Amino acid sequence: MNAQEAEKPPKNWFNLDPVENKINGVSTNKAYEYLSGKTSKTVIVAVIDSGIDILHEDLKDVIWVNEDEIPDNGIDDDNNGYVDDIYGWNFIGGKDGTNVDKDSYELTREYKRLSEKYEGKTADDFKKKERAGFEYWQSVKEQFESLREKTIGQLPLLENIDKQLKRFNQLFQAYFETEHVDYTMIDKLSSTDQVILQGQAVLRSIYTVTDKGLTLDSLVYFLGEDLKQMKKQAEFDYNLNFDPRSIVGDDPNRLDDIGYGNNDVIGQNTNNFHGTHVAGIIAAKRGNGIGIDGVANNVRIMALRAVPDGDERDKDVANAIRYAVDNGAQVVNMSFGKGFSPNLDYVYEAIAYAESKGVLLVHAAGNSAANNDESENYPNDYIGRKKNLSNWIEVGASSWGGTEDNYIGSFSNYGKKNVDVFAPGVAINSLAPGDEYEDANGTSMASPVTAGVAALLLSYFPDLEASQLKDIIMKSVRSVNGLKVYQPGTGEEVKFSSLSASGGIINAAEAVKLAESMTLKKKK
Repeated sequence: MNAQEAEKPPKNWFNLDPVENKINGVSTNKAYEYLSGKTSKTVIVAVIDSGIDILHEDLKDVIWVNEDEIPDNGIDDDNNGYVDDIYGWNFIGGKDGTNVDKDSYELTREYKRLSEKYEGKTADDFKKKERAGFEYWQSVKEQFESLREKTIGQLPLLENIDKQLKRFNQLFQAYFETEHVDYTMIDKLSSTDQVILQGQAVLRSIYTVTDKGLTLDSLVYFLGEDLKQMKKQAEFDYNLNFDPRSIVGDDPNRLDDIGYGNNDVIGQNTNNFHGTHVAGIIAAKRGNGIGIDGVANNVRIMALRAVPDGDERDKDVANAIRYAVDNGAQVVNMSFGKGFSPNLDYVYEAIAYAESKGVLLVHAAGNSAANNDESENYPNDYIGRKKNLSNWIEVGASSWGGTEDNYIGSFSNYGKKNVDVFAPGVAINSLAPGDEYEDANGTSMASPVTAGVAALLLSYFPDLEASQLKDIIMKSVRSVNGLKVYQPGTGEEVKFSSLSASGGIINAAEAVKLAESMTLKKKK
């Protein structure tokens, strides 16, 4: 186990202060102490995600309501193109009330789309100006076929190992008369029983390629999770014949649709854990004695469902951004990403539209332990652009601290140019559907921490522009004084400051002070 798995921080650690609490939170509570006595305005934060349990006990009081729409009358009362959009909109639902749950990867969809034109062809079959498209197809083909084969090819092996682990776990639990059998017990046992010796040999072999610190029952659990993921990838993610878009009933090629989808922002009969967890980090009602305290204390969450279990589609992302902007959101959180974006220009148009309306977009940097300066993670504000957009913040995941390998999420993407800041994203306790609470890891958690801080600033300093919010958040980071950490993916020891443009971890208290000083300067 690494340090992040071996210990647990306080459940509210992301709101705590590095100095007073000795943990690398963002000083939310300290910020509110500083703001005591000051008035705030309500800020609308749109969450584009998998669906949100808007009935959750710790969230229901802070859900945005479209006051211009009469509920369930089947009429578009506010003439925005969306019928009965009371709490937001579901871009991956059908008019009959059904919803898309799983979808394939964008890589799979691109392979299928392009294969009709390019499969079986060579570069010589195309004119010079068309060869860029052929080269793109070759890249897609290589990646898809390699990843699909890796997934499908490993399934039988993993299934066999899973079977053996379960069998020998039961055997040795009975043999040692304990529920938790570990490697040392297996390695040291001496027996003449051939079944026992066979089990010892099999388990020794398995332990050579995994963590010897894990018990057998833990190995059974983790392998089971990997197996479930791999089966899902084979059945849905890399399946060329799987296409749930018929549920929505739109024309996928008509990008500027208005009104497709339905108003089920919860996403009935789908997995809405992710969106619920994200919304809770931003806005779980503070001070109510229930569950957790979100970062922002005077917000309304606009629920926009556009992210399935699989890759989101460019059309839905762009139209969700436009809906958020047109219906009053001032901050938009986007905890999702993918490696291909066939309609990138349409997404860029929506991002630029948000910029023109002064709306801040906050996006998760990704969980591939990759350098975003060198790899592609969509949507973003840099690929194909001369300069980064002023209303876009890209967020990596930090951890609670203590040791060099515990200041950054080992999974987090990074980038000196294209990741702006880091924020808490390891062991974050937040809301789960059905009035539950769970921990989760990811830049998906770091992004809403940042969006929450942005909303906090905007509620107390409502005249701030999106570009100023970004500037304040980046300039007020905690720099952690030249600390060296292990770079995700490579294990190389580097300065934490080299992993993002700002070089640090966001800090709400310092951001509030900077915002106040900027506001005072304006008044002079």
